[in-house]
Amino acid sequence: MKKFLALGAATAVLLLAGCSTTDDADPAESTGSTTLNVYAAASLKKTFTAIAADFEKTHAGVKVTLSFDGSSTLVNQIKQGAPADVFASADEKNMGKLGDKASDPTVFATNTLVIVTAPGNPKGIRTIGDLNNAGVTTVVCQSAQPCGTATDTVEKNTGITIKAASEEQSVTAVLTKVTSGQADAGLVYVTDAKAAGDKVSTVVDPAFAAVVNSYPISAVRGAANEGVAKEFVDAVLSPAGQKVLRDAGFGAP
Repeated sequence: MKKFLALGAATAVLLLAGCSTTDDADPAESTGSTTLNVYAAASLKKTFTAIAADFEKTHAGVKVTLSFDGSSTLVNQIKQGAPADVFASADEKNMGKLGDKASDPTVFATNTLVIVTAPGNPKGIRTIGDLNNAGVTTVVCQSAQPCGTATDTVEKNTGITIKAASEEQSVTAVLTKVTSGQADAGLVYVTDAKAAGDKVSTVVDPAFAAVVNSYPISAVRGAANEGVAKEFVDAVLSPAGQKVLRDAGFGAP
């Protein structure tokens, strides 16, 4: 009987100890899990998805959550308190809007505009001026977005004002309008046209070469995971990250 009592007491102690350890443990600490929130320009969706997947493979316990939209939209969200750890913009102007919250922003890629049309270019568009031809429905980005700012600069340089049917909040939205048949043509980045493949035809106007967008990336100062954020920035700047970007059509910094 004494043996049974002793065994029961010992078992109770072990059970209590187990319960205490479970109750006191922090689930995040016990699993070593970290969620890294990366906010990136819409034109980076394909490349950053690939870079994030590679980053997770080499950083055990890190889950990268990606948010893509127009750079102006994203920076406004961050300034209003969105939990971004990393911000990658399609231009330096919007990165500058972060002010001191941008921790050592670095340019990691460049991009230029191109005209996209329905496959086969049925409207016969050859230059930016043709976007105003009768019967051509054209869409562009909002001026607040980097793709829109680049469009404005091309218009200023050429003296041609595009009579757009709509102004979209991201370059992805412009591309979707064209691929879905809602528009005959649109101004997007070279990388977006390349990613669309045979869903579009492309037209390069010589005026586009003079307007180059530089893409900066930065950890967000004071973010919950600033240390890991800097490691992600390093991954984008690394030879492997740069190869992903070059393969997608981005220019060198």
